[in-house]
Formats: sequence, structure tokens, C-alpha cells
Amino acid sequence: MIFVTGGTGLLGTHMLIELAQSKDSIRAIYRSERKREAVRSLFNYYIPDIAESYFNRIEWIKSDILDLIELRKAMQGANQIYHCAALVSFHNDDFYNLIKINREGTANIVNLALNLDRCKLCYVSSTAAIGGDNGEHISEASKWKNSPTTSGYSISKYSAEKEVWRGIEEGLNAVIVNPCVILGAGNWNESSLTIFRTLKSEVSFYPPGSNAVVDARDVSEIMVKLMNSDISAERYLCIGSNQSFQVLMTEIAKQLGVTMPNRPVKRYMVEIARRILGFTALFTSQKPEITAETVHSLFSNKSYDASKIKKTLDFKFRDLSEMVENGIKGRQA
Repeated sequence: MIFVTGGTGLLGTHMLIELAQSKDSIRAIYRSERKREAVRSLFNYYIPDIAESYFNRIEWIKSDILDLIELRKAMQGANQIYHCAALVSFHNDDFYNLIKINREGTANIVNLALNLDRCKLCYVSSTAAIGGDNGEHISEASKWKNSPTTSGYSISKYSAEKEVWRGIEEGLNAVIVNPCVILGAGNWNESSLTIFRTLKSEVSFYPPGSNAVVDARDVSEIMVKLMNSDISAERYLCIGSNQSFQVLMTEIAKQLGVTMPNRPVKRYMVEIARRILGFTALFTSQKPEITAETVHSLFSNKSYDASKIKKTLDFKFRDLSEMVENGIKGRQA
């Protein structure tokens, strides 16, 4: 039996679509009925002719990775665990929740997995847990550093990954994947897909930094291949394309048929916007969309080395154009 956490998230949904096309029984935990129905919608997008029958192969259990008693029940009988659940936030106010969900939730999964017979775990970490400096070609060997600009999210994912390594030391069969920014079909109001919504409204400016993106379908396929192999106690960067934000935003705007951003934004302009949004947030229930951490990332230049996973699995990632095309065609309301 395959057990999946975070199955209603961007990557988790694609993971379930990948897994449902096998003959294995699948159990997934969820918290929101609305998000579970969104998963059904993506099944209809990717595999329309067989969507309903494949979606119904999943045994859904309402549970939470912080509820140890219910989680133990849900994990009974699992021989493969895909741990995709996580909180992604760059707000200082969310630091406690980030540690609680990402580190302690992962510790719960690891501890319970250690008590299961012949069970293998695939943990979805992040490039945020890898480290690496500006201008460096970052690999799995790059050392993570806690600096004044390190986000709470990065700390929580690094701490969560340490829980997995601790489990491996105690005999757990596990692998770790470290994806960058994930693109895929889904809701443009959530996660990294908000970049499509932003560019749909037409923007003139682009940040001067760079990062990497990867297709959710590629990460899902890699995870399945790793879990069905003899590979253990390894971690792999999942990087589809390294490029500047200008190139990424231009490609999205081009495929959306809107005006392409053509002017680099100045840091002081973003800092002013951050402070205005922060002040406005004092009078609303919403958190500001721009934080000090996001400003830092927009002006950083990060480049990652995916050669390890490419060589291990002889894997070829989808290119940027195909990622963007799928993200636009698979838009959900």
C-alpha cells in the first residue's frame, strides 16, 4: 500500500495522478473537501477518459501529520510513503507553524515509518534546505548556512530533512528529493502558480535575480523511479531549468499573449512596496505579499546542478516552454 501526505497540494496532486496509473492501492490524507475536489479536477485534465475510475482508486482519510494517533492509523500497512505535506511561508509570524508542521510533522512520519515492516520513504525537501551562495553552481554537496537572510521556511525544511537523516541512521529506507520552484497545472491563486496570475494582469517590471523551475510531472516521475529502485540514503536536486526571472516571466507573458515585462525593477522600489504593504496589512486580515525574504530572493542569483539525478536515472527534464504551456492549459479557477 502506498501512503501519501500533502496529496491536495501542487506536487501531491501530480504525485497521485502518477501513482493512480499503477496497480497499487493508494491511501492519501487530506484536510479540505474543496482541495480534494480540486484534485479530481486535475485528474480530469490529465487523464479525462479514465479520471473518475482512477480517482476513486484512492482511499481518502481525513487526517493531519500533527495528529499522531490518527496518523498512525492511516499509515498502517504502508510499504511506500510519499511525504509531500509542508507549509510554505516567508512571513515571520508563521515561523512557529513552519517548525511545527515541517519539522515536527516530518518527525512523526519518520518515527511511524520506522515501526513499519519493509517500508520506504520518499521525502520532498526543497532547494531551501541545500544552501549555496550567489553565483555558485549549487549541488547536493553545497553546505546549508544559517545567516541573517535565511528564511524561516529554509530553517524548517533543513530541520525536517535532518529528521529524515536521523531516521536513516536508525535504519529507515529513505530517499530525499530537493525540487526548486515547481510549475504545473493547478490553481493560479495558490503556491508558485501565482506568477501566472500576476503576469496575466500585465506587468512592466521584472526582478533582476535568477532561480530555477521544474515541472511537477518530472518531480513525480523521479520520485516513483527512486522509490521503485534499490537507491537509499541519497538526496537529489530536481531542477528543470535554471534561468533569470526575466526569461521566465517573458516566456509566461509570451504564451499568455500579454505585454512582456521589459524593465528591471530597482531594489528600493520593491522595498518601498514591501513597507507600504506591511503598513496596509496592519488594518486588514491579510498578510503582505512581499516580505524581506522574498525581496532577497528576487535579487539573488541561484543556479543549481541537476547532474546527479540525470545520471542516476538517465532522466531528461521538460524544458521551460513545455512547463509554462502546461501551467496555462491546466489552469483552475
